[in-house]
Amino acid sequence: MVSYKELGLSNTKALFAKAHAGKYAIPAFNFNNMEQLQAIIQACVETKSPVILQVSAGARKYANQTMLRYMAQGAVEYAKELGCNIPIVLHLDHGNSFELCKECIDSGFSSVMIDGSHLPYEENIALTKKVVEYAHANDVTVEGELGVLAGIEDDVVAEHHTYTEPDQVEDFVKKTGVDSLAISIGTSHGANKFTPAQCTRNADGVLIPPPLRFDILEEIEKRIPGFPIVLHGASSVPQELIAVINNNGGAMKDAIGIPESELRHAATSAVCKVNIDSDGRIAMTAAVREVLATQPAEFDPRKYLGPARDQLKDLYKHKVLNVLGSNDKA
Repeated sequence: MVSYKELGLSNTKALFAKAHAGKYAIPAFNFNNMEQLQAIIQACVETKSPVILQVSAGARKYANQTMLRYMAQGAVEYAKELGCNIPIVLHLDHGNSFELCKECIDSGFSSVMIDGSHLPYEENIALTKKVVEYAHANDVTVEGELGVLAGIEDDVVAEHHTYTEPDQVEDFVKKTGVDSLAISIGTSHGANKFTPAQCTRNADGVLIPPPLRFDILEEIEKRIPGFPIVLHGASSVPQELIAVINNNGGAMKDAIGIPESELRHAATSAVCKVNIDSDGRIAMTAAVREVLATQPAEFDPRKYLGPARDQLKDLYKHKVLNVLGSNDKA
């Protein structure tokens, strides 16, 4: 067994307490390769932001669990080398079993999510409680989930939203002992979060998706005051990057995300963690497609992955500075 403390990582407990008091949210950026990790650390060091390195079950398989451990340790040392020892969390995103969560805890993760939202309520409680007991024995923090987000993210697939029931949250938190709670208020996984038919057009012809259910969030805050809330499926799907992809051979149709103004509002509430995955994929893909389309003779991966990394860093700095407000909080 490897403790996350040996790797120089942090768990989320103190970070969320500071975020809640300071009215900002900590970025949870998904990664599965070196360039993504470099971009995350560069962006967060340059903005002096704490960060949650987020790994899905699929990313863990792709990158290899042993490699991930050393990548996380390397990220800590890289941040120091760049001049700022920012708090770094290694978090399992959408863990679907006790066994997977245990494996991650035993291999150096400092935080895990157990997603039992697809189960009947009492089964979700039982599974979450089991993970919490093992995690807390190792000083690892746990995120649970109530409600279901529509969309697709790796192995997580749901066709319809099920909004979180405020009447359940206090009971769920009390019975499970979780450290944070992911809720469903209208965000969704993937780049195609809404259809054009679900949106309205503003005066400039831009599609505006349905607003998030802040009434549900406010009611949840009343039921569990001071408790850290998590938003999944919070990518904004920048339309200028979608245009770069589609103008260079891509075919991303009807890719519509969450307006950043709504995420900024959420970050000033009890929302202490905001998950961003699709935006990073889009930024990298846009840069890679542009290089390969404009320089078709290029075959050196550094020549297209380097620009992809740089564009990703710029995107993440923007999220920290203008959306989440976590800059200078490291």
